[in-house]
Amino acid sequence: MSLLEKVRRQKLLSFTLLLFTLSIGILIGTLIDTGVRAAKEQAVAPDATPLAIPPATMLPSEFTELAKKLEPAVVNISTDYTPRNTTARRRPQQQPDDEEGMDMFRRFLEPFGGQMPPRAFRREATGSGFLVDKNGYIITNNHVVARADHIKVKVAGDKTEYSAKVIGFDRETDLAVLKIDAGKPLPAAKIGNSDGVQVGDWVVAIGSPFGLEATVTAGIVSATGRDIGAQQFQRFIQTDAAINPGNSGGPLITRKGEVIGINTAIATNTGAYQGIGFALPMNTAVKVYNQIIRSGHVTRGSIGISFGKYDKPDVYKALGVKGGVLVDSVEPGGPAEKAGIKTEDIIVALDGKPVKDGDDLVARVSETPIGSSMAVTVDRGGKKVELKVTVEDRTKVFAANPRIRGDEFEEPSKAEGTQAKFGISIRNLTEAEREQMNFTDRRGVVVTGVEEGSFAEEVGVAARDVIVSINRLPVASVDDVRKAQATLKAGDAVAFRVLRALPGARGRATQWQGLYVAGTLPQQ
Repeated sequence: MSLLEKVRRQKLLSFTLLLFTLSIGILIGTLIDTGVRAAKEQAVAPDATPLAIPPATMLPSEFTELAKKLEPAVVNISTDYTPRNTTARRRPQQQPDDEEGMDMFRRFLEPFGGQMPPRAFRREATGSGFLVDKNGYIITNNHVVARADHIKVKVAGDKTEYSAKVIGFDRETDLAVLKIDAGKPLPAAKIGNSDGVQVGDWVVAIGSPFGLEATVTAGIVSATGRDIGAQQFQRFIQTDAAINPGNSGGPLITRKGEVIGINTAIATNTGAYQGIGFALPMNTAVKVYNQIIRSGHVTRGSIGISFGKYDKPDVYKALGVKGGVLVDSVEPGGPAEKAGIKTEDIIVALDGKPVKDGDDLVARVSETPIGSSMAVTVDRGGKKVELKVTVEDRTKVFAANPRIRGDEFEEPSKAEGTQAKFGISIRNLTEAEREQMNFTDRRGVVVTGVEEGSFAEEVGVAARDVIVSINRLPVASVDDVRKAQATLKAGDAVAFRVLRALPGARGRATQWQGLYVAGTLPQQ
Protein backbone atom coordinates (compact mmCIF):
# COMPACT_ATOMS: atom_id res chain seq x y z
CA MET A 1 0.00 0.00 0.00
CA SER A 2 1.45 3.28 -0.98
CA LEU A 3 2.04 6.12 1.41
CA LEU A 4 -0.46 8.31 -0.46
CA GLU A 5 -3.25 5.77 -0.06
CA LYS A 6 -2.50 5.38 3.69
CA VAL A 7 -2.82 9.13 4.17
CA ARG A 8 -6.13 9.20 2.25
CA ARG A 9 -7.62 6.41 4.40
CA GLN A 10 -6.46 8.10 7.58
CA LYS A 11 -8.23 11.33 6.58
CA LEU A 12 -11.46 9.45 5.69
CA LEU A 13 -11.44 7.64 9.04
CA SER A 14 -10.84 10.90 10.91
CA PHE A 15 -13.70 12.63 9.05
CA THR A 16 -16.04 9.69 9.74
CA LEU A 17 -15.20 9.74 13.45
CA LEU A 18 -15.71 13.52 13.56
CA LEU A 19 -19.09 13.27 11.82
CA PHE A 20 -20.20 10.48 14.16
CA THR A 21 -19.11 12.47 17.19
CA LEU A 22 -21.05 15.56 16.02
CA SER A 23 -24.18 13.50 15.34
CA ILE A 24 -24.07 11.96 18.80
CA GLY A 25 -23.62 15.45 20.31
CA ILE A 26 -26.59 16.89 18.41
CA LEU A 27 -28.81 13.98 19.42
CA ILE A 28 -27.83 14.24 23.06
CA GLY A 29 -28.37 18.04 22.99
CA THR A 30 -31.83 17.62 21.48
CA LEU A 31 -32.86 15.06 24.08
CA ILE A 32 -31.54 17.22 26.90
CA ASP A 33 -33.27 20.35 25.53
CA THR A 34 -36.59 18.54 25.08
CA GLY A 35 -36.37 17.13 28.52
CA VAL A 36 -35.57 20.53 30.01
CA ARG A 37 -38.49 22.20 28.20
CA ALA A 38 -40.86 19.44 29.18
CA ALA A 39 -39.68 19.71 32.74
CA LYS A 40 -40.22 23.47 32.65
CA GLU A 41 -43.74 23.18 31.15
CA GLN A 42 -44.72 20.45 33.55
CA ALA A 43 -43.38 22.49 36.41
CA VAL A 44 -45.99 25.30 35.81
CA ALA A 45 -48.94 23.08 36.77
CA PRO A 46 -47.66 19.55 37.41
CA ASP A 47 -51.02 18.33 38.74
CA ALA A 48 -53.22 19.83 35.93
CA THR A 49 -55.11 17.77 33.36
CA PRO A 50 -55.58 19.21 29.83
CA LEU A 51 -59.16 20.20 28.96
CA ALA A 52 -61.20 18.57 26.20
CA ILE A 53 -64.13 20.09 24.26
CA PRO A 54 -67.16 17.77 24.50
CA PRO A 55 -69.49 17.02 21.56
CA ALA A 56 -72.00 19.82 20.84
CA THR A 57 -75.40 19.25 22.48
CA MET A 58 -78.56 21.38 22.45
CA LEU A 59 -79.77 22.64 25.81
CA PRO A 60 -83.49 23.25 25.31
CA SER A 61 -85.25 25.67 27.63
CA GLU A 62 -88.62 27.36 27.87
CA PHE A 63 -87.25 30.60 26.39
CA THR A 64 -85.50 28.73 23.58
CA GLU A 65 -88.75 27.14 22.52
CA LEU A 66 -90.57 30.48 22.73
CA ALA A 67 -87.98 32.17 20.53
CA LYS A 68 -88.17 29.41 17.91
CA LYS A 69 -91.95 29.53 17.94
CA LEU A 70 -92.48 33.30 17.78
CA GLU A 71 -89.49 34.67 15.85
CA PRO A 72 -90.97 33.75 12.42
CA ALA A 73 -93.99 36.02 13.12
CA VAL A 74 -91.94 39.04 14.29
CA VAL A 75 -90.93 41.47 11.54
CA ASN A 76 -88.36 44.22 11.14
CA ILE A 77 -89.77 47.51 9.84
CA SER A 78 -87.58 50.14 8.21
CA THR A 79 -88.80 53.53 7.05
CA ASP A 80 -87.42 56.58 5.33
CA TYR A 81 -88.85 60.05 5.31
CA THR A 82 -88.01 63.68 4.69
CA PRO A 83 -88.91 65.87 7.69
CA ARG A 84 -91.40 68.45 6.39
CA ASN A 85 -91.78 70.60 9.48
CA THR A 86 -88.18 71.07 10.50
CA THR A 87 -88.84 74.17 12.58
CA ALA A 88 -91.31 72.29 14.72
CA ARG A 89 -88.94 69.38 15.24
CA ARG A 90 -86.37 71.61 16.93
CA ARG A 91 -88.90 71.99 19.74
CA PRO A 92 -87.31 74.69 21.89
CA GLN A 93 -90.14 74.19 24.35
CA GLN A 94 -92.77 71.52 24.86
CA GLN A 95 -96.29 72.33 23.78
CA PRO A 96 -99.06 71.79 26.35
CA ASP A 97 -100.73 69.06 24.28
CA ASP A 98 -97.56 67.36 23.10
CA GLU A 99 -98.50 63.72 22.40
CA GLU A 100 -95.13 62.43 23.57
CA GLY A 101 -95.86 63.48 27.15
CA MET A 102 -93.06 63.97 29.64
CA ASP A 103 -89.48 63.87 28.35
CA MET A 104 -88.80 60.92 30.64
CA PHE A 105 -91.09 58.64 28.66
CA ARG A 106 -89.59 57.81 25.30
CA ARG A 107 -90.90 55.90 22.34
CA PHE A 108 -88.50 53.64 20.51
CA LEU A 109 -88.25 55.03 16.98
CA GLU A 110 -86.00 58.06 17.33
CA PRO A 111 -83.10 57.84 14.85
CA PHE A 112 -79.67 57.78 16.44
CA GLY A 113 -78.19 61.15 17.26
CA GLY A 114 -80.99 62.93 19.12
CA GLN A 115 -82.49 66.12 17.70
CA MET A 116 -83.14 66.47 13.99
CA PRO A 117 -80.78 68.67 12.03
CA PRO A 118 -82.03 72.08 10.89
CA ARG A 119 -82.17 71.00 7.23
CA ALA A 120 -84.65 68.52 5.75
CA PHE A 121 -82.32 65.68 4.83
CA ARG A 122 -83.90 62.28 4.19
CA ARG A 123 -83.75 60.16 7.32
CA GLU A 124 -84.14 56.49 8.11
CA ALA A 125 -85.41 54.63 11.16
CA THR A 126 -86.26 51.11 12.22
CA GLY A 127 -88.94 49.51 14.35
CA SER A 128 -90.67 46.21 14.91
CA GLY A 129 -94.04 44.58 14.38
CA PHE A 130 -95.65 41.16 14.24
CA LEU A 131 -97.85 39.24 11.84
CA VAL A 132 -101.38 38.51 13.03
CA ASP A 133 -102.80 37.08 9.81
CA LYS A 134 -101.40 34.62 7.26
CA ASN A 135 -102.36 37.09 4.51
CA GLY A 136 -99.71 39.56 5.65
CA TYR A 137 -101.45 41.86 8.15
CA ILE A 138 -99.11 43.37 10.73
CA ILE A 139 -99.64 45.23 14.01
CA THR A 140 -97.10 47.88 14.99
CA ASN A 141 -96.95 51.30 16.66
CA ASN A 142 -98.29 54.28 14.73
CA HIS A 143 -95.19 56.33 15.54
CA VAL A 144 -93.08 53.73 13.69
CA VAL A 145 -94.74 54.59 10.37
CA ALA A 146 -96.47 57.95 10.94
CA ARG A 147 -94.02 60.12 8.96
CA ALA A 148 -92.80 57.49 6.51
CA ASP A 149 -92.52 58.06 2.78
CA HIS A 150 -91.64 54.39 2.26
CA ILE A 151 -92.14 51.38 4.54
CA LYS A 152 -90.14 48.17 4.12
CA VAL A 153 -90.72 44.93 6.02
CA LYS A 154 -88.39 41.96 6.52
CA VAL A 155 -89.82 38.60 7.60
CA ALA A 156 -87.60 36.17 9.51
CA GLY A 157 -86.03 33.56 7.26
CA ASP A 158 -86.97 35.45 4.09
CA LYS A 159 -84.37 37.54 2.24
CA THR A 160 -87.07 39.51 0.39
CA GLU A 161 -87.74 43.07 1.56
CA TYR A 162 -91.47 43.71 1.16
CA SER A 163 -93.12 47.09 0.60
CA ALA A 164 -95.89 47.71 3.13
CA LYS A 165 -98.98 49.90 2.99
CA VAL A 166 -100.84 51.39 5.94
CA ILE A 167 -104.37 50.00 6.28
CA GLY A 168 -105.23 52.36 9.13
CA PHE A 169 -103.99 53.82 12.40
CA ASP A 170 -105.17 55.12 15.76
CA ARG A 171 -103.33 58.04 17.37
CA GLU A 172 -104.95 57.57 20.77
CA THR A 173 -103.50 54.08 21.28
CA ASP A 174 -100.48 54.65 19.00
CA LEU A 175 -101.30 51.60 16.88
CA ALA A 176 -101.14 51.02 13.11
CA VAL A 177 -102.07 48.11 10.86
CA LEU A 178 -99.84 47.34 7.85
CA LYS A 179 -100.23 44.92 4.94
CA ILE A 180 -97.59 43.15 2.86
CA ASP A 181 -98.17 40.88 -0.13
CA ALA A 182 -95.75 37.96 0.11
CA GLY A 183 -97.54 35.71 -2.35
CA LYS A 184 -97.62 32.91 0.21
CA PRO A 185 -99.14 32.21 3.65
CA LEU A 186 -97.14 33.78 6.46
CA PRO A 187 -96.75 32.66 10.09
CA ALA A 188 -99.05 34.54 12.47
CA ALA A 189 -98.49 35.12 16.18
CA LYS A 190 -100.91 33.61 18.66
CA ILE A 191 -103.00 36.28 20.40
CA GLY A 192 -103.46 36.08 24.19
CA ASN A 193 -105.89 37.64 26.66
CA SER A 194 -104.06 40.45 28.46
CA ASP A 195 -106.68 40.56 31.23
CA GLY A 196 -105.10 37.39 32.63
CA VAL A 197 -101.66 38.95 33.07
CA GLN A 198 -100.44 39.18 36.66
CA VAL A 199 -97.57 40.98 38.31
CA GLY A 200 -94.62 38.59 38.50
CA ASP A 201 -95.45 36.65 35.31
CA TRP A 202 -92.49 35.86 33.06
CA VAL A 203 -92.59 37.62 29.69
CA VAL A 204 -90.40 37.74 26.59
CA ALA A 205 -89.87 40.70 24.24
CA ILE A 206 -88.81 40.15 20.62
CA GLY A 207 -87.86 42.94 18.23
CA SER A 208 -85.09 44.87 16.49
CA PRO A 209 -83.38 47.10 19.08
CA PHE A 210 -80.92 49.43 17.33
CA GLY A 211 -81.77 47.58 14.11
CA LEU A 212 -80.54 44.21 15.44
CA GLU A 213 -83.22 41.88 14.11
CA ALA A 214 -84.84 39.03 16.08
CA THR A 215 -83.38 40.06 19.46
CA VAL A 216 -84.94 38.17 22.38
CA THR A 217 -84.99 39.44 25.98
CA ALA A 218 -86.82 38.17 29.06
CA GLY A 219 -88.18 39.69 32.25
CA ILE A 220 -91.28 39.83 34.40
CA VAL A 221 -94.45 41.88 34.54
CA SER A 222 -93.74 44.69 36.99
CA ALA A 223 -97.21 46.28 37.01
CA THR A 224 -100.50 46.33 35.11
CA GLY A 225 -102.86 49.17 34.23
CA ARG A 226 -100.00 51.66 34.45
CA ASP A 227 -100.95 55.26 33.57
CA ILE A 228 -97.92 57.28 32.45
CA GLY A 229 -99.91 60.36 31.45
CA ALA A 230 -99.75 59.66 27.71
CA GLN A 231 -103.23 59.17 26.19
CA GLN A 232 -106.60 58.46 27.78
CA PHE A 233 -106.86 55.01 26.21
CA GLN A 234 -103.33 53.94 27.09
CA ARG A 235 -103.01 51.88 30.26
CA PHE A 236 -99.82 49.87 30.04
CA ILE A 237 -98.32 46.59 31.15
CA GLN A 238 -95.02 47.52 32.80
CA THR A 239 -92.09 45.13 32.39
CA ASP A 240 -88.38 44.93 33.11
CA ALA A 241 -87.64 42.88 29.96
CA ALA A 242 -84.90 44.81 28.16
CA ILE A 243 -86.37 46.92 25.35
CA ASN A 244 -84.61 49.69 23.47
CA PRO A 245 -84.99 51.99 20.44
CA GLY A 246 -86.10 49.74 17.57
CA ASN A 247 -88.23 47.45 19.78
CA SER A 248 -91.22 49.71 19.22
CA GLY A 249 -94.21 47.78 17.88
CA GLY A 250 -92.79 44.38 18.74
CA PRO A 251 -94.66 41.78 20.81
CA LEU A 252 -94.55 41.06 24.54
CA ILE A 253 -95.10 37.31 24.92
CA THR A 254 -96.15 35.02 27.79
CA ARG A 255 -94.59 31.67 28.65
CA LYS A 256 -97.42 30.07 26.68
CA GLY A 257 -96.23 31.81 23.53
CA GLU A 258 -99.18 34.21 23.39
CA VAL A 259 -98.84 37.91 22.60
CA ILE A 260 -100.29 39.95 25.46
CA GLY A 261 -98.80 43.39 24.67
CA ILE A 262 -97.22 45.71 22.11
CA ASN A 263 -93.96 47.32 23.28
CA THR A 264 -94.57 51.06 23.05
CA ALA A 265 -92.54 53.19 25.47
CA ILE A 266 -89.75 53.21 28.02
CA ALA A 267 -89.01 55.31 31.09
CA THR A 268 -85.50 56.65 30.66
CA ASN A 269 -83.24 59.62 31.22
CA THR A 270 -80.74 58.44 28.60
CA GLY A 271 -82.93 57.38 25.67
CA ALA A 272 -82.02 53.71 26.18
CA TYR A 273 -83.11 50.86 28.47
CA GLN A 274 -83.06 51.60 32.20
CA GLY A 275 -85.16 48.73 33.49
CA ILE A 276 -88.69 50.05 32.85
CA GLY A 277 -90.69 49.41 29.68
CA PHE A 278 -94.36 49.71 28.78
CA ALA A 279 -96.51 47.55 26.50
CA LEU A 280 -100.05 48.32 25.38
CA PRO A 281 -102.34 45.43 26.44
CA MET A 282 -103.35 43.10 23.61
CA ASN A 283 -107.04 43.33 24.44
CA THR A 284 -106.93 47.05 23.68
CA ALA A 285 -104.98 46.40 20.47
CA VAL A 286 -107.46 43.75 19.26
CA LYS A 287 -110.39 46.17 19.53
CA VAL A 288 -108.47 48.80 17.55
CA TYR A 289 -107.29 46.26 14.95
CA ASN A 290 -110.79 44.91 14.35
CA GLN A 291 -112.19 48.39 13.72
CA ILE A 292 -109.35 49.30 11.37
CA ILE A 293 -109.69 46.21 9.17
CA ARG A 294 -113.45 46.83 8.96
CA SER A 295 -113.54 50.57 8.30
CA GLY A 296 -109.95 51.85 8.10
CA HIS A 297 -110.30 53.98 11.22
CA VAL A 298 -111.38 53.86 14.88
CA THR A 299 -114.61 55.37 16.18
CA ARG A 300 -115.26 55.86 19.89
CA GLY A 301 -118.35 56.94 21.74
CA SER A 302 -118.53 59.86 24.17
CA ILE A 303 -121.07 61.60 26.36
CA GLY A 304 -119.10 64.86 26.44
CA ILE A 305 -117.76 65.27 29.96
CA SER A 306 -114.34 65.85 31.50
CA PHE A 307 -113.29 64.61 34.92
CA GLY A 308 -110.28 64.53 37.20
CA LYS A 309 -108.57 61.55 38.73
CA TYR A 310 -109.29 61.41 42.44
CA ASP A 311 -107.28 58.59 43.97
CA LYS A 312 -108.09 59.41 47.57
CA PRO A 313 -111.37 57.86 48.77
CA ASP A 314 -111.83 60.80 51.16
CA VAL A 315 -113.13 62.92 48.25
CA TYR A 316 -116.08 60.64 47.56
CA LYS A 317 -116.57 59.85 51.23
CA ALA A 318 -116.95 63.55 51.98
CA LEU A 319 -119.46 63.85 49.14
CA GLY A 320 -121.52 60.98 50.54
CA VAL A 321 -120.89 58.33 47.88
CA LYS A 322 -118.73 55.20 47.74
CA GLY A 323 -117.37 55.86 44.26
CA GLY A 324 -118.13 56.96 40.73
CA VAL A 325 -116.95 59.78 38.49
CA LEU A 326 -117.07 63.42 39.57
CA VAL A 327 -117.91 65.63 36.56
CA ASP A 328 -115.48 68.56 36.32
CA SER A 329 -116.88 70.07 33.12
CA VAL A 330 -119.52 69.46 30.47
CA GLU A 331 -118.72 70.00 26.80
CA PRO A 332 -120.94 72.75 25.35
CA GLY A 333 -123.52 71.29 22.97
CA GLY A 334 -122.46 67.72 23.80
CA PRO A 335 -124.63 64.74 24.74
CA ALA A 336 -124.24 65.27 28.50
CA GLU A 337 -125.32 68.92 28.31
CA LYS A 338 -128.30 67.98 26.14
CA ALA A 339 -129.30 65.32 28.68
CA GLY A 340 -129.00 67.68 31.65
CA ILE A 341 -125.80 66.44 33.29
CA LYS A 342 -124.15 69.24 35.27
CA THR A 343 -120.75 70.09 36.70
CA GLU A 344 -120.21 68.47 40.14
CA ASP A 345 -122.68 65.67 39.36
CA ILE A 346 -121.26 62.27 40.31
CA ILE A 347 -121.93 59.55 37.73
CA VAL A 348 -122.53 56.40 39.78
CA ALA A 349 -124.08 53.99 37.24
CA LEU A 350 -124.55 53.29 33.52
CA ASP A 351 -127.62 51.30 32.52
CA GLY A 352 -128.03 50.31 36.16
CA LYS A 353 -124.50 48.92 36.52
CA PRO A 354 -122.24 50.75 39.03
CA VAL A 355 -119.35 52.80 37.67
CA LYS A 356 -116.09 52.08 39.49
CA ASP A 357 -113.94 54.95 38.23
CA GLY A 358 -113.10 57.10 35.22
CA ASP A 359 -111.33 54.31 33.32
CA ASP A 360 -114.39 52.10 33.74
CA LEU A 361 -116.69 54.89 32.50
CA VAL A 362 -114.54 55.69 29.45
CA ALA A 363 -114.14 52.03 28.49
CA ARG A 364 -117.87 51.34 28.58
CA VAL A 365 -118.96 54.54 26.84
CA SER A 366 -116.28 54.40 24.14
CA GLU A 367 -117.36 50.90 23.12
CA THR A 368 -121.04 51.84 22.91
CA PRO A 369 -122.30 52.22 19.30
CA ILE A 370 -122.74 55.81 18.12
CA GLY A 371 -126.39 56.86 18.38
CA SER A 372 -127.21 54.43 21.19
CA SER A 373 -128.93 55.65 24.35
CA MET A 374 -127.65 55.02 27.87
CA ALA A 375 -129.33 55.46 31.23
CA VAL A 376 -126.90 57.53 33.30
CA THR A 377 -127.48 57.68 37.05
CA VAL A 378 -125.95 60.67 38.81
CA ASP A 379 -125.74 61.71 42.43
CA ARG A 380 -126.72 65.37 42.61
CA GLY A 381 -126.54 66.88 46.07
CA GLY A 382 -127.22 63.51 47.70
CA LYS A 383 -130.18 62.62 45.46
CA LYS A 384 -130.13 60.03 42.66
CA VAL A 385 -131.16 61.39 39.25
CA GLU A 386 -131.49 59.18 36.17
CA LEU A 387 -130.91 60.77 32.77
CA LYS A 388 -131.04 59.43 29.23
CA VAL A 389 -127.94 60.25 27.18
CA THR A 390 -127.34 59.57 23.47
CA VAL A 391 -123.75 58.56 22.74
CA GLU A 392 -121.99 60.57 20.00
CA ASP A 393 -118.70 60.32 18.10
CA ARG A 394 -115.88 61.40 20.42
CA THR A 395 -113.93 63.27 17.74
CA LYS A 396 -117.01 65.36 16.93
CA VAL A 397 -117.95 66.02 20.55
CA PHE A 398 -114.40 67.28 21.26
CA ALA A 399 -113.79 68.75 17.80
CA ALA A 400 -111.95 71.75 19.28
CA ASN A 401 -109.40 69.58 21.10
CA PRO A 402 -106.45 68.83 18.74
CA ARG A 403 -105.17 66.04 20.97
CA ILE A 404 -108.42 64.13 20.49
CA ARG A 405 -109.27 65.26 16.98
CA GLY A 406 -105.71 64.76 15.75
CA ASP A 407 -106.33 67.22 12.95
CA GLU A 408 -102.97 68.89 12.52
CA PHE A 409 -103.26 70.53 9.14
CA GLU A 410 -101.70 68.71 6.18
CA GLU A 411 -101.43 70.63 2.94
CA PRO A 412 -102.58 69.09 -0.35
CA SER A 413 -100.08 67.01 -2.28
CA LYS A 414 -98.57 68.21 -5.54
CA ALA A 415 -100.76 65.69 -7.36
CA GLU A 416 -103.77 67.84 -6.51
CA GLY A 417 -102.48 70.42 -8.94
CA THR A 418 -103.50 74.02 -8.70
CA GLN A 419 -104.08 74.60 -5.00
CA ALA A 420 -101.47 76.83 -3.38
CA LYS A 421 -99.08 75.58 -0.72
CA PHE A 422 -97.95 77.71 2.22
CA GLY A 423 -95.50 75.22 3.74
CA ILE A 424 -96.91 75.27 7.28
CA SER A 425 -98.56 72.91 9.72
CA ILE A 426 -101.12 74.34 12.13
CA ARG A 427 -103.69 73.30 14.68
CA ASN A 428 -106.54 74.80 16.67
CA LEU A 429 -105.92 76.38 20.06
CA THR A 430 -107.69 74.95 23.11
CA GLU A 431 -109.28 77.13 25.76
CA ALA A 432 -106.70 75.92 28.26
CA GLU A 433 -103.87 76.99 25.96
CA ARG A 434 -105.41 80.42 25.41
CA GLU A 435 -105.62 80.94 29.15
CA GLN A 436 -102.13 79.60 29.81
CA MET A 437 -100.59 81.79 27.08
CA ASN A 438 -102.60 84.90 28.05
CA PHE A 439 -104.01 84.88 24.52
CA THR A 440 -107.25 86.89 24.64
CA ASP A 441 -108.03 87.09 20.90
CA ARG A 442 -110.85 84.65 20.07
CA ARG A 443 -109.38 84.06 16.63
CA GLY A 444 -106.23 82.20 15.73
CA VAL A 445 -104.55 78.91 14.88
CA VAL A 446 -101.08 78.10 16.17
CA VAL A 447 -98.24 77.32 13.74
CA THR A 448 -96.62 74.04 14.79
CA GLY A 449 -94.07 73.86 11.97
CA VAL A 450 -92.65 75.66 8.94
CA GLU A 451 -91.29 73.68 6.01
CA GLU A 452 -87.70 74.33 4.98
CA GLY A 453 -87.51 76.56 1.89
CA SER A 454 -91.29 77.10 1.77
CA PHE A 455 -93.30 80.24 0.98
CA ALA A 456 -94.14 80.65 4.68
CA GLU A 457 -90.46 80.54 5.64
CA GLU A 458 -89.63 83.03 2.88
CA VAL A 459 -92.10 85.61 4.18
CA GLY A 460 -91.16 85.09 7.84
CA VAL A 461 -93.84 82.90 9.42
CA ALA A 462 -92.35 81.13 12.46
CA ALA A 463 -93.28 78.19 14.66
CA ARG A 464 -95.56 79.20 17.59
CA ASP A 465 -96.89 82.22 15.67
CA VAL A 466 -100.68 82.49 15.89
CA ILE A 467 -102.32 83.28 12.53
CA VAL A 468 -105.44 85.41 13.04
CA SER A 469 -106.22 86.39 9.43
CA ILE A 470 -105.23 85.75 5.82
CA ASN A 471 -105.79 88.62 3.39
CA ARG A 472 -108.02 90.22 6.04
CA LEU A 473 -110.25 87.15 6.24
CA PRO A 474 -110.55 86.11 9.92
CA VAL A 475 -108.99 82.77 10.88
CA ALA A 476 -110.55 81.04 13.87
CA SER A 477 -109.90 77.41 12.96
CA VAL A 478 -107.95 75.06 10.73
CA ASP A 479 -110.96 74.92 8.38
CA ASP A 480 -110.71 78.69 7.84
CA VAL A 481 -107.12 78.28 6.62
CA ARG A 482 -108.19 75.50 4.26
CA LYS A 483 -110.93 77.74 2.81
CA ALA A 484 -108.56 80.66 2.34
CA GLN A 485 -105.95 78.44 0.73
CA ALA A 486 -108.51 77.00 -1.70
CA THR A 487 -109.13 80.48 -3.17
CA LEU A 488 -105.46 81.18 -3.92
CA LYS A 489 -103.20 80.23 -6.79
CA ALA A 490 -99.61 80.78 -7.89
CA GLY A 491 -98.85 84.49 -8.40
CA ASP A 492 -101.41 85.71 -5.85
CA ALA A 493 -100.30 88.02 -3.05
CA VAL A 494 -100.82 86.67 0.46
CA ALA A 495 -100.67 88.62 3.72
CA PHE A 496 -100.72 86.75 7.04
CA ARG A 497 -101.70 88.66 10.16
CA VAL A 498 -99.85 86.91 12.98
CA LEU A 499 -99.51 87.45 16.70
CA ARG A 500 -96.06 86.62 18.05
CA ALA A 501 -95.05 86.24 21.70
CA LEU A 502 -92.56 88.85 22.84
CA PRO A 503 -89.34 87.50 24.38
CA GLY A 504 -88.49 87.91 28.05
CA ALA A 505 -91.91 87.05 29.47
CA ARG A 506 -90.58 84.53 31.99
CA GLY A 507 -92.29 84.91 35.33
CA ARG A 508 -95.08 87.15 34.03
CA ALA A 509 -97.96 86.99 31.56
CA THR A 510 -97.01 86.52 27.90
CA GLN A 511 -97.21 89.66 25.80
CA TRP A 512 -98.19 89.45 22.11
CA GLN A 513 -97.08 91.58 19.17
CA GLY A 514 -99.18 91.82 16.00
CA LEU A 515 -97.55 92.06 12.57
CA TYR A 516 -98.16 91.33 8.90
CA VAL A 517 -95.92 89.02 6.87
CA ALA A 518 -96.60 88.92 3.15
CA GLY A 519 -95.36 87.75 -0.22
CA THR A 520 -96.35 86.43 -3.65
CA LEU A 521 -97.07 82.74 -4.04
CA PRO A 522 -94.43 81.17 -6.28
CA GLN A 523 -95.10 78.96 -9.30
CA GLN A 524 -95.47 75.32 -8.26
